[in-house]
Amino acid sequence: MSDLLRLATAGSVDDGKSTLVGRLLYDTKSVLADQIDAVTRASVDKGLSTPDLSLLVDGLRAEREQGITIDVAYRYFATPQRSFVLADTPGHVQYTRNTVSGASTAQLVILLVDARKGVIEQTRRHAAVLALLGVPKLVLAVNKIDLVGQDEPGEQAQQAAAAKVFAEISAEFSQLTRTLGWSDDDVLEIPVSALHGDNIATRSDKTPYYSGPSLIEHLESVPVDADNSGEHAVGLRFPVQYVIRPRTPEYPDYRGYAGQIAAGSVAPGDEVVVLPSGIRTSVERIDTPDGELAVAQAGRSVTLILADDVDISRGDTIVSPGDAPEPVDTFDATVCWLGDKPLHAGARLLLKHGTRTTQAIVGALTERFDEQRLAADPAPDSLALNDIGRISVRVAEPIAADDYRTNRHTGSFLLIDPAGGNTLAAGLVGDVLTAVEVGSEAS
Repeated sequence: MSDLLRLATAGSVDDGKSTLVGRLLYDTKSVLADQIDAVTRASVDKGLSTPDLSLLVDGLRAEREQGITIDVAYRYFATPQRSFVLADTPGHVQYTRNTVSGASTAQLVILLVDARKGVIEQTRRHAAVLALLGVPKLVLAVNKIDLVGQDEPGEQAQQAAAAKVFAEISAEFSQLTRTLGWSDDDVLEIPVSALHGDNIATRSDKTPYYSGPSLIEHLESVPVDADNSGEHAVGLRFPVQYVIRPRTPEYPDYRGYAGQIAAGSVAPGDEVVVLPSGIRTSVERIDTPDGELAVAQAGRSVTLILADDVDISRGDTIVSPGDAPEPVDTFDATVCWLGDKPLHAGARLLLKHGTRTTQAIVGALTERFDEQRLAADPAPDSLALNDIGRISVRVAEPIAADDYRTNRHTGSFLLIDPAGGNTLAAGLVGDVLTAVEVGSEAS
């Protein structure tokens, strides 16, 4: 089991994400006493009888004033069993791009729904995006379950009404996630009340119809892929970020290649291939600020010293020879369009893959994915904000990319506005849409 879990939140606006994240921080004692005091005072000023825990996380002034989350914020908390890095993402449709960003490296996502509303359009949109991103584990937090059945006479009748609603939402969501490619073992539905803490840190006696773990218990125990690389293990993938040439009296001939290992591992003596040139050499040693390493795993930032003096620069990728990807200058990809202006065929953009940035031209727009019908609309004229579609791309310099389903890190890229530098699309190499399309009814 990994001792670190990367997770994210997603869901529609007003589903209670900020309150849930605040509750996680509060129940794991990850906030200081003076922060709690400040939230309590602010809650009293708002006329509330209990602390508004969303104030712990809605840090921007605009967020506090509107009562919404508008930016991705990273929170850190821990229990004796595991440490957590949580990306708190917005719920508004216009901020779907932030959900893509926050969930892109997540090993688990908590998707919230309001128990009174159930699975809605934004729920299906987020689930489709998470499936495309290859998020391995999913939790559906059916929030505000305490507000269901309030009109029923007596506690037992209220619980029966809540149990019926929870079962219906769980069944609908299970059908959706199976269609999108998750197995039942990878998805858990939990009835919660973030406001009152029901089923967050401990099991609640207010939900006798639920026999599973609390949210924190599940987060502590869920098995995850430590390097979060994808469905299939691949060999070394090392995008070169910087060439270190001190040229000092102490290190006159030092030449090291610095970067972060995106996948696999490396050890001195390993044979490697430099892409896109195809030059072969071997690793002489692995340097770090703390000294040399006998082996380095995915996620570690290191400097590789190679046995031969070869021509390597930023943007090249050092890989293991056994499964080296073929560098390509034309490929098909799935993109989530994040730009305010629509994408049209022929657009000239910048493409960033790993540490390489190169010019790119968008070819044909093959299809647009309808996340509500889970079906494809062929040959769209354009892709608008938050649209997901399949396109072809041609780049000026070859990139050493894996299929996204093979490796999330080396199978992803960004499309960037060459004029303003804004990110316009998150891209996934290959035909990942096939796994989540169940029909082809074109509208």
